[in-house]
Parts: sequence; C-alpha cells; structure tokens
Amino acid sequence: MIARLRAFGAFCYDFVVGDDWRLALAVVIALGVTVAVAHTGVPAWWVLPAAVVVVLPVSLLVAVRRK
Repeated sequence: MIARLRAFGAFCYDFVVGDDWRLALAVVIALGVTVAVAHTGVPAWWVLPAAVVVVLPVSLLVAVRRK
C-alpha cells in the first residue's frame, strides 16, 4: 500500500512539476494572482494569458541557454 502511494506521489510530482520546477511555481503564482484579482471584483480573465506571455519566453530562453 505504501509503495503504491509513493508511486502515485512520484507520478503526480513528475506530471505537475516535470522538467522545470520554476515553471510549475509560475503557474501556481499565476493561479493565486487570478484568485486574488477575482476577489476584488475586477474581471480576472486577463491574468493567465498575461502570465503565459511573460513565462513562455522566459522558459524558452532558459531551455535554449541550457543547450
């Protein structure tokens, strides 16, 4: 039973975090900002697309520099 839970935890970690923990952290932060903006009464639909516009080029730059 413990081995199955450990395997499931490892799968979830690998699925969510994958190759770059910084990208997963950026997604969590963007979701948190979306929730915070939504609670102010301001439409929050723009937060995640803005996060993609910022995070995607940074992620690609880091990946290219690694090679």
